[in-house]
Amino acid sequence: MYAVSFGLFLLWCLETSAVQGELAKPQNLTMITMNTQYSLSWDWDWDQSTRESHVVTFTAQYLAKYKLMRVKKDWTTVCKSRPSHRCDMTDSNLHYMGIYVLRVRANAGQLHSGWVQKDFCPDKDAALGPPSKVDLAPAGSTLDVSISDPLTSTNGSMKDTIPAMYYHIIYWERSVDPQGLKTEVIDSSVNLVTLPDLKPWTWYCVSVQSRYDYYNKSSGFTSPHCMQTEGATPWWLIFLYFVASLVICFVGVLLPLYGFFRCYRVLKATLYPSIQLPPHIQEYLRDSSPGSDMPRLLTPDSESELICDRVSICPEAVLLEIHTPPLFEAITDPDSSGRHSRQGSGGSRDSGVYSTEGGSSRQQPGSGQSSVETVDSWQGSSAPQEQVKMADMGPEPRGDGVAVDEGIVDMCV
Repeated sequence: MYAVSFGLFLLWCLETSAVQGELAKPQNLTMITMNTQYSLSWDWDWDQSTRESHVVTFTAQYLAKYKLMRVKKDWTTVCKSRPSHRCDMTDSNLHYMGIYVLRVRANAGQLHSGWVQKDFCPDKDAALGPPSKVDLAPAGSTLDVSISDPLTSTNGSMKDTIPAMYYHIIYWERSVDPQGLKTEVIDSSVNLVTLPDLKPWTWYCVSVQSRYDYYNKSSGFTSPHCMQTEGATPWWLIFLYFVASLVICFVGVLLPLYGFFRCYRVLKATLYPSIQLPPHIQEYLRDSSPGSDMPRLLTPDSESELICDRVSICPEAVLLEIHTPPLFEAITDPDSSGRHSRQGSGGSRDSGVYSTEGGSSRQQPGSGQSSVETVDSWQGSSAPQEQVKMADMGPEPRGDGVAVDEGIVDMCV
């Protein structure tokens, strides 16, 4: 009975070996690490017949190395039946100071390759990253370098994991050595470092590297950060600051105040002009209700009542009036019978031209008609358009003893 059981066990082992021999094992297991970020990668040679008939996947597991001595080994599977040649183990919570055994095999349906194992110790094998951030700040004629620690996968500080880690700082003068071939070196385990012996008003560049000497680890250098040192402020810079402050004060304070004053003057002159309309015009423009200062507005009904005619303004005609005494007229113009009419058969005579302003209270019919005819005939001529009317000067003075006024002529224009 024992012999039969042993024969069956050997047969099973041979079948298992034959099945496992049908798939090639993964090769070149490599851990790609940075601080506490871990990724296992491998290579595998594709078999042409297997590629055509099956889809090949891979399984990756890990186990703490001290557990290999146990009878029951509890391997933790991280990647199961995945087609990629990489397995991310960052979230596996591998202790940084621990030692682990990693293994990978290939799968194709019911076929499996043999396991390929690799030992991994993060404290020894994981790469160290550079500082996460570097800042420079001038401190007089020196520079303060602020360094932020490298970060873990959970954004923690690597100094909590590696207390012995420190920083290797190099710096150089940019104008003398732009390529950074001749550098000054300083090592520090603190995060704030002051660079000594620097020149004032000079540009310096700084680059920092993380180091861990127990396993001779060192990270790459950060990109160079450059800044100018300070010193005693020269007089020309003080004068420049003073002029700049004056310009800013003028542009930022005085100019807006001047603009506000100008706008106030314009609005005041527009809304409350200094020249006011006469009171009788203001009364016409304002509402007729007592105590109201509101302007009178035209309504649609009042607009229909507006009637506009075209008006032509001409100069006023000049009226010329000539007053001549009757006796002087008879002496100076004996032939004036053609222009003036005589009065009846009485001893007194009338000039025959009467004034429109009532120079005589009585007019005889015959003489009035002759006067009108004479004026009409004179207006129809080519003389200037003035209207001349002769005034009735009254009856002639009776008697021979009355002197004749020969030199008085009254003319009103």
